[in-house]
Amino acid sequence: MRKALETLYGAALAGTCIALATIALLVFLQVSGRALDQVLVALGQPRLGLSVPSLAEIGGYLSGVAAFLALGPALRSASHIRVTLVLRAFGPRGDRIATALVLLVALGLALFMVRAMGAQALTSYQRGSMSYGMLPVSLWIPQGLMVLGLAIFVLALLDELVTLIRRGTAPFRDIERNREITEGGH
Repeated sequence: MRKALETLYGAALAGTCIALATIALLVFLQVSGRALDQVLVALGQPRLGLSVPSLAEIGGYLSGVAAFLALGPALRSASHIRVTLVLRAFGPRGDRIATALVLLVALGLALFMVRAMGAQALTSYQRGSMSYGMLPVSLWIPQGLMVLGLAIFVLALLDELVTLIRRGTAPFRDIERNREITEGGH
């Protein structure tokens, strides 16, 4: 089970990387097309007018997909921003209880978001909703990928909570403590 979950988190992270690399590639192509046009004009030649249609819209969709796909892997690698100053004052037992409560609240909110966004993606699919840009995009595709990212986040939250209950500490807290030791913090 652990290997399957880690593979899923890795796949979500790979999806994030692919989305971000695609944004970078599209922007590079757009900028290169403009630069080429400037060079051609300077040489007295006509512009080619190369551009990526709906770049802003596609970039927005890919940014959203990247952000949502990264939620689970970021939680597992302790990359989310947390305020731990107060937790230290609670002591180890209070820290565990507070962490469990936070994970439960986050799990509830994430499940609500999966349900709501999943319903929206399903409605978009059923209605055949398309974007309004120059390049029409079926809206259920980016919405569905964002729901997938949220579902992976739900699994990561549940994974952390179960591990906290079984071992007495959440994996992300262990990572944070190891970072503090490595960086010379207290």
